[in-house]
Amino acid sequence: MERTVEAVYRSESRRVLATLIRLLGDFDLAEEALHDAFASASEQWRRDGAPANPRAWLVSAGRFKAIDRLRRRARFDGSLTELAERLDAENQDTATREAEEIEDDRLRLIFTCCHPALPPDAQLALTLREVCGLTTEEIARAFLTAAPTLAQRIVRAKTKIRDAGIPYEVPSLADLPDRLDSVLHTIYLVFNEGYSASSGASLTRQDLSGEAIRLGRLLVDLLPEPEAIGLVALMLLQESRRAARTSPSGELVLLADQDRALWNREQIEEGTALLERALASRRFGPYTLQAAIAAVHANAPDAAATDWGEIAGLYDILLKADLSPVIALNRAAAVAMRDGPAAGLELIDAIFARDELLDYHLAHSARADLCRRLGRSADARASYVKALSLTHQEPERRFIERRLAELGG
Repeated sequence: MERTVEAVYRSESRRVLATLIRLLGDFDLAEEALHDAFASASEQWRRDGAPANPRAWLVSAGRFKAIDRLRRRARFDGSLTELAERLDAENQDTATREAEEIEDDRLRLIFTCCHPALPPDAQLALTLREVCGLTTEEIARAFLTAAPTLAQRIVRAKTKIRDAGIPYEVPSLADLPDRLDSVLHTIYLVFNEGYSASSGASLTRQDLSGEAIRLGRLLVDLLPEPEAIGLVALMLLQESRRAARTSPSGELVLLADQDRALWNREQIEEGTALLERALASRRFGPYTLQAAIAAVHANAPDAAATDWGEIAGLYDILLKADLSPVIALNRAAAVAMRDGPAAGLELIDAIFARDELLDYHLAHSARADLCRRLGRSADARASYVKALSLTHQEPERRFIERRLAELGG
């Protein structure tokens, strides 16, 4: 039963938390209620067996645990009495029914975390903490900042939501377009953390990438804007390669070395169809362009047949739409494949010369690979050593160590 509870925690805890935040109207109280609910589950499920609907059970248990907490605190803080009475007055059946019926509480929570009243960095930090369940230390590493600073940022965001009375709701259709960019960005950030985890023993976290795709689909249902469609296309096309990205022992497999028979053709077909739908609108943006690049990879029968000219051309267009240094790095890699490693290396060195991506391990890995292909072993070794010092993910660490060993480093 302990394994059952752990499995339910991994698959359902963030959904349960999102619903508890909506029901209780308080992030911290919902976090406490979530942990109380799982503690009760460990005891009761062992004795009585797991319920038919674990999510509804946990929402109901968490809600009543929260009411108990508020009642106890109300003895010392009278301001909590009214809240405890209000929650208590609400019918349990209603809470349970809502937990079963409402599938978009996490989407609602993303819109709350991405409210324009919050600074952009706080929006992202709060979403990764509350929606994805990343620890403060993991988010701090992703932001390249100190954990205490990041923790304060999250606390201030929660306080702002509470004090400003920011509602836990998906905005009206009239307000959705203005909020779309930050939500798309956040959903893609969630996907990226699942597609390539920032730290840990595994290269990927399928729970996060799968959830991001689900949220993207929900968003398209609400607002079928071309960029929302393009984002879902992009996520599907990238996700299609998951099974081929690691060996059976969990080692990183580069794109050129992947067994394409393992690529998910159903996801490729769906992603390609969505891409064509977004392109047909002629109102597409960076996510659709990235999906187009992913589609070129997906439709190449093997690595040698990849049309690097088309990919580099798409990156040229993408870079004009989004001057991100990460996109510039990806463009450099495509140019290296089209024109040779020296051309790519020149572009990466130009990025570093602008003081960009100096703490990004993939930039140093890319530079190391180009130096290796040019026979500049000492430069390759130095860049791999720098990349190794910056990576927090075990498969990438082992990959870099193998490269260093091959170079005699």
